[in-house]
Amino acid sequence: MKILENISLKQYNTFGISVNAKRFISVDSVYELQQLLKIEKDIFLISGGSNMLLTKDIENLVVHIDIKGISIDRENHNDIYLTVNAGENWHDFVLWCVSENYGGIENLSLIPGNVGTCPIQNIGAYGVEVKDTITKVEALEIETGKLVQFSNTECNFGYRNSIFKNEKKGKYIITSVSFLLTKITHNLNSSYGAIEAELASKSITNPSLKNISDAVIAIRESKLPDPKKIGNSGSFFKNPVIEKSQFLKLQNKYPKIPSYVVSNTEIKVPAGWLIEQAGFKGKRFGDFGVHEKQALVLVNYGNASGIEIYELAKKIKETIFIKFGISLEIEVNIIT
Repeated sequence: MKILENISLKQYNTFGISVNAKRFISVDSVYELQQLLKIEKDIFLISGGSNMLLTKDIENLVVHIDIKGISIDRENHNDIYLTVNAGENWHDFVLWCVSENYGGIENLSLIPGNVGTCPIQNIGAYGVEVKDTITKVEALEIETGKLVQFSNTECNFGYRNSIFKNEKKGKYIITSVSFLLTKITHNLNSSYGAIEAELASKSITNPSLKNISDAVIAIRESKLPDPKKIGNSGSFFKNPVIEKSQFLKLQNKYPKIPSYVVSNTEIKVPAGWLIEQAGFKGKRFGDFGVHEKQALVLVNYGNASGIEIYELAKKIKETIFIKFGISLEIEVNIIT
């Protein structure tokens, strides 16, 4: 194990924020990670760096999780059980599954980050959440160095949420995630409006896994900036869920407000629409701003600081609350 000193983390976070790690190490096996935890407890984890905004240099040891590998645990006529190590790129894994005709995660194409972080956020898109395919999560307990398995139920998944964002935050390092996918009888989810429209534009009426994956990629590429070209972390805010009574009042004032029914008493409102109505879409402030095609995405055009982007996020939150009475929740992990 070789610990490096004064390493820039710009290439390790999709926002492209230039902060330094006082000490840095990349680990590529569970054993190496266990050995490291015997001598280091005060660590800062980084994997794909897709769901964080760095606002300062990191003083404690930065541990880059680079554990790779995909294995087939078992399979039957229609189902396949896979275990994927934490350092695997999420989108690459999705594309591999599509090429192998393994169904269940095709709607989650082109989501940035690595497999190890997908359960933390319970990533989701276009009518699908990753929790629907996860069977278990394996993680190292930082305090003891022991491997622990969490069943799907034990992960306590919620909307963009899990046990790893709450009571277990900072206590475990996810080393692998296991999935149950389909091989023949796929439960295709193509009813999401944007996917339907994209498939219709190509006259596809009986879509394959690849058709849906390609549609999602086309939709995301048309709206979301490539982190390799413009620094960003995807959706910066969660879509707020509000009481139906509050929504009806807003609807009276804003008849065109889009919405999605969550329950008999709750309505989900697109945060991007709220931000756009508040006039932030496409706004640029020096080297940072709000993306011109998707108001949910805050961007670093080159040399912005994490503090600048965070201050913009707070300004957006304050404006939305004043205008709509809705409190937006930041989806990205702010490192302050």
